[in-house]
Order: sequence, then C-alpha cells, then structure tokens
Amino acid sequence: MNEAARRLVPIAKDQAEAQYREAPNNLEAEQALLGAILVNNDAFYRVSDFLKPVHLNEPLHRKIFEVAGDIIRMGKTANPVTIKTFLKADEKVGDMTVAQYLARLASEAVSIINAEDYGRAIYDLALRRSLITIGEDMVNIAYDAPLDMPPQSQIEDAERRLFELAETGRYDGGFQSFNDAVALAIDMAGQAFERDGSLSGVSTGIHSLDARMGGLQRSDLIVLAGRPGMGKTSLATNIAYNIAASYEGEVQADGSMKAKNGGVVGFYSLEMSSEQLATRIISEQTEVSSSKIRRGDISEHDFEKLVACSQHMQKVPLYIDQTGGISIAQLSARARRLKRQRGLDCLVVDYIQLMTGSGKSSDNRVQEITQITTGLKALGKELNVPIIALSQLSRQVESREDKRPQLSDLRESGSIEQDADVVLFVFREEYYVKNMEPRDEFDPKYEEWKMQFEKVKGTADVIIAKQRHGPTGTVKLAFQSEFTRFTDLADPSFTQYEH
Repeated sequence: MNEAARRLVPIAKDQAEAQYREAPNNLEAEQALLGAILVNNDAFYRVSDFLKPVHLNEPLHRKIFEVAGDIIRMGKTANPVTIKTFLKADEKVGDMTVAQYLARLASEAVSIINAEDYGRAIYDLALRRSLITIGEDMVNIAYDAPLDMPPQSQIEDAERRLFELAETGRYDGGFQSFNDAVALAIDMAGQAFERDGSLSGVSTGIHSLDARMGGLQRSDLIVLAGRPGMGKTSLATNIAYNIAASYEGEVQADGSMKAKNGGVVGFYSLEMSSEQLATRIISEQTEVSSSKIRRGDISEHDFEKLVACSQHMQKVPLYIDQTGGISIAQLSARARRLKRQRGLDCLVVDYIQLMTGSGKSSDNRVQEITQITTGLKALGKELNVPIIALSQLSRQVESREDKRPQLSDLRESGSIEQDADVVLFVFREEYYVKNMEPRDEFDPKYEEWKMQFEKVKGTADVIIAKQRHGPTGTVKLAFQSEFTRFTDLADPSFTQYEH
C-alpha cells in the first residue's frame, strides 16, 4: 500500500463511524406551541412579534402556523376544524390524516403560559440552522472562490448576511406577504400619531422642513446638494445634531433600545476632520463664532459657555467617521457594525463625490457614482434608516443668469437623481448678491444693491426638487453664517411655501 492510500484509510474509517448530524430542531416544541395556539388563539399573539412560519423546521408545521396566523388576524377562530380546510386532505402524518393530526395537537396541548418559552426555543434553533448554512457557504466559497473574487468581498457578504440574521432573524430576503407590509404601514402611522410633532419620519429639528417632508423617512436616500459656500455641510450638521440631541430611547420587549424621539446618528465626514465638525456644532450651539474659537479670540464668559456645551455634547449619540475616500463597501460594513453596537437611526455622508466605488478603480466616474448611489440606497433599505448624502453641483449653475439649482445640475447626475427618494438644494441668494456689491459706495446703483442685500440677508432657500412621497417646493429658512446655523424664520410670513 502506497503512502497516500495508507493516509486515507484512517479517515475513511472515521467517516464510516461518524454519526449523521441532524440540523438543530425541536419537533416536540413545535407541536406543543401549535397545540397551545389551536386551544387558545391568544397564544399566537405571545409569539407573533418575533416568530414567523419560516422559523419552524417541519414544513407541515410551517403551513399550520401560517394558516392559523392568517385566520386569527382576520378576527376569526383558528381550531382543528377551521384550519383543516386550508391543508391538503390527502396528506399523511405517519398513519394519521392531517385532520387527525390537528386534533391530536389540540388534545395534547400544554398550557398557554408556556407558549412564549416554546416560541423562543423554536426561534433560537432556527437561528442556529441559519448560522450553520452561512458557515457552510463561507467554507465552500472560500475553497472554490473564483480568482476575480477578493477575500474582502466574501467577508463583506458574510458580514451582511450575519447582520440580517441578527436584525430580522432571517437572512434570505425573499418575498414578504402583503399582510406583513400592511401591518408595518399601520405601525408606522401609529408611531407617527404618538411621536412629538406627529411625524412619520425622524424630525430634522427644523419645523418648516418637517412640515413639508413629514420628517426623514426610514430607508430613504435624501440627496442634499449645493454649490460650494451655500451651506450644505452646515445644514447636514445642524440636522444631524438636532436628531442626536433630541434622542429619547425606549426599551423594547426583547431588551433592545429603540428611539422614541430623535435618534442615534452616524456621520461620515470625508471632507472635514472630526475636530472641525465638532467646532462647527459648538459654534452653532453656543453662538460663539467658529473663527473666534479657532483663533482663541474668546472671552472668559464665552469659554465657560464652550465648556458647558461640550459637557452636554458628550452625552449626545452622534458618531463621526473621518476616513477620507472611503468605499461604499467599507461604509456599509461600518454602518452595520454601528447599528449592532450602538443603534442607528440616521446616516449622513459628506459627500458622495469623495467616495470610491467598491470595485476596481474605474476610468468611468459616472459608472462609479452609479455604484455608490445604488449602494447607499440598498444600505438605507437594509438598515431601515434615512441616509442624507451630500452632493456637489456642476459649475454650469454659475454661468446662468438664474443661479437657482435644478435637477440637471447634479454632477454625474443620472444615478443620483434616479436613486434619490428626496433631492434638496441649498440656495443662498445672499452669497451671490454680496459678490455683486459695487466698489464705490457713491455709485447710484449702491442704494439699489443695498436694498436687495437687506432683503435676502440672513435667509436661505431649501428647494425640494424631488420627493417620492410628498410635494415639491421651496422652504425659506434663516441662516446665521457666523454660527453656520439654519433655523426656522421668526417672521411667520416667510414660512409660506413657494411652488
């Protein structure tokens, strides 16, 4: 016997002796839970918020649980008699018919009190089976991966599947029944009714903007665009801080925290450092000019205000990532991690054009931007959070008489405009009027310029150019440039929307 054959003998022997490993499941727990539901339909509501038909291992049990759930949600009674008509009459369970099996489940039912414990046991075993599947896939792909598939992309895929499993108890995506979708829609309406300001989305902290948008809607991609100097980073920073500062958590039934108001915010600052961003927020909150803070040109009273503000800010759930040139894959992986570790209710990316695609460096920038916006849209849906993505506008705005931005001004615009659920433009006429100031104050046009400047001074327009689930139009805001702060206008006549 040659060496190779000798080495194979003990392995073959071990394999022959190895026992068959069955995927973890508990048939008795599934029978006990179904029996409890058939005897007392209230048992279904004890498990329906976390247990879905797919979590049961036995196909017939899945069907029974699904049919029972549909009947109970319609306000009818689910019992062996009402359920059997929805199951195959000729199907056998051992030597019993399905009708006999249902009657057996009900007759041997345990107390409804134990229903939740059985449900949890079934759910945990389903998670284990899913973990085994993901683990097996990881091993098989690692062995047979094609040359053009880098290990990093496999890690990102595994991380995504594990995140989905941790968040929803299943990773396969797939179809969702319309019943579930309707239930989610009703839940959203109920939450809006109870939440401060009666908003269906997360409040921006700017009331006139909330009134038009209903807050930031979960899973939406909100593109905030403008030319340099318009204040798009300032507006994004204001909104991010407002959301984080108004955060109120609420403990859920499973022990996790959920935002009742406000939320946990992740801020990807690809352009500015975290210190610069913090300086802007401190300036906005304390009304001490950011240029004075940087130069140290502040009084003792101002310094006390800064210290008091920083102590409050340390408790605010705003997390900043200042990695420059981050790829969409890295951004997604870090966002998933933040949601698992700290929670996440809103994501800000400043800005799209500073990101890179997850593929090889492409000569076609438009294609790369498409990959980025598609990735951001998919991430928003996966994490179920609104994503505010900032974007530059092309220079063609400057060459026009009317400097107000349009959708066609978005740089590499096709995919940005297409993937975005909401497109907001920040426009400050003050910026352009100020640059037109006549050099000679005795110029006859100077008074005319001064009147025009006073009219637009301290104001900004947020143009809602696209909104999937609401009207478009313009919202007038106040802008204090020294504090980089956007607020609602004090004069109520300004809060009327333009169309």
